[in-house]
Amino acid sequence: MKQGIHPNYRDVVFVDVSSGFKFITRSTLSTRETIKMEDGKEYPMYKLDVSSESHPFYTGAQQRISETGRVEKFRQKFARAGKS
Repeated sequence: MKQGIHPNYRDVVFVDVSSGFKFITRSTLSTRETIKMEDGKEYPMYKLDVSSESHPFYTGAQQRISETGRVEKFRQKFARAGKS
C-alpha cells in the first residue's frame, strides 16, 4: 500500500446520546472529542442521535399507525370487482 493516502483507521467509541449506550468499533471518522472507557484507555468519541438501543423499531416501542377508514374504503371500492 502507498503511504500517506489512506485515512486513519482506528478504534472509535460511538455514544447514543438519548440512551447513554456506548460501543467501540473501528472507523475512519475524524472526531474532536475523546472519552475514557472502563478499560482505562482514551478513545475518540462520536455522538449518535439514535442507535439500535434507542430506535423504536429495535426496542419494540414502535407505535402502530391506525388507518381506520382506508382499509374499509378499499374493500368497498373493489368489492364489486371480486363478484363475477
